[in-house]
Amino acid sequence: MHFGIIRERKNPPDRRVVLSPRACQKVVENHKQAQITVESSPVRVFTDEEYQLAGITVAYTVTDCDILLGVKEVPVEALIPNKKYFFFSHTIKEQPYNRKLLQAVLEKNIELYDHEVITNTNGVRLVAFGRYAGIVGAYNGFRAYGLKTNLFQLPKAEDIADQQALIAELKKLQLPHIKILLTGKGRVGNGAREMLVGMGLKETTVEEYLEETFEVPVFCQIDVLDYNLRKDGLVKGETDFFKNPTEYESNFMRFAPVTDLYMAGHFYGNGAPYLFTKEDAKQPQFKIKVVADISCDVNGPVASTIRSSSIAEPLYGYDPQTESEVDYRLTEAIAVMAVDNLPAELPRDSSEGFGQAFVDRVIPAFFNEDADGILERALMTKNGKLTPRYSYLQDYVDGKE
Repeated sequence: MHFGIIRERKNPPDRRVVLSPRACQKVVENHKQAQITVESSPVRVFTDEEYQLAGITVAYTVTDCDILLGVKEVPVEALIPNKKYFFFSHTIKEQPYNRKLLQAVLEKNIELYDHEVITNTNGVRLVAFGRYAGIVGAYNGFRAYGLKTNLFQLPKAEDIADQQALIAELKKLQLPHIKILLTGKGRVGNGAREMLVGMGLKETTVEEYLEETFEVPVFCQIDVLDYNLRKDGLVKGETDFFKNPTEYESNFMRFAPVTDLYMAGHFYGNGAPYLFTKEDAKQPQFKIKVVADISCDVNGPVASTIRSSSIAEPLYGYDPQTESEVDYRLTEAIAVMAVDNLPAELPRDSSEGFGQAFVDRVIPAFFNEDADGILERALMTKNGKLTPRYSYLQDYVDGKE
């Protein structure tokens, strides 16, 4: 089984990789039938030399490989026909901007496995960059707060080596006694929490956060039943919320009068209530002035996120009264950080973490005849057609609305 680590060709360049040199070593040590070739890259966070020192072959082509592993979408012109590819295709939600990519995958008889749908039998994702989105997103949230208030300036995360160095920068801050709200207790939310705990912030309960004042900065991490209520007033637990999201309404606005910095690290499912709407943001009691939308659902549950932002230009302003983009420094503006590829700012750490999960949870499936169905569930295309699990994408492929 010959694996190829492909060069990332999407612009702007992404420095992450599926398998680090250390991860590659683990693959060949644990599976004697495995062979790995790394396509030479000038932008990858791990240099060609680092792979070579780890005993891994580096070449200028991976056309002889059976399985090609990448992170971001492969440009249509770079796709090699009749190969098996793993990458984030961003097509499973029928994203219009990648229709041509999926069409080309089918035309070139490629077997496409999407990282986003590599799951266990319960549908839980096995590999993801979410934790690192939370880590970088929390840091960027404080950076945005400093720029908005003109109290301090933090260096960009992409210029800092790793998570511990990010925490070290945050520990230097002399924050006023602000309140920080964090939504979500999954990979993203807990990644953000690592940063808040790591920098030594005090954590409060929901009741303390809402009712008490503090002489130090504090944060509160909340989950779906803290900011959603059943419309009929019954309390039925999280399982009911996920099964019947339309039976709920948002209770988020009780946090808006006391929150200075809001970090959105939740997962938003179809049919769930928006956390706060454009009308909510117009209300006098809405006091949030900085939003770090790590989840980055544009025109969705966080009303101030009207577009994604970039690593190069991470901040923009949202004027609630006009519902338009403005300079984030204006008094009336909510400063919004909505970078949609946050883990790319911490490429070494995030690649190591992703690779470890891929080695432990996915690679064995290639050598045990996919005993747990991991590869089968992630396979989107085969023999020039969509697989049955993804046949719902046919109208999307055909260009039908």
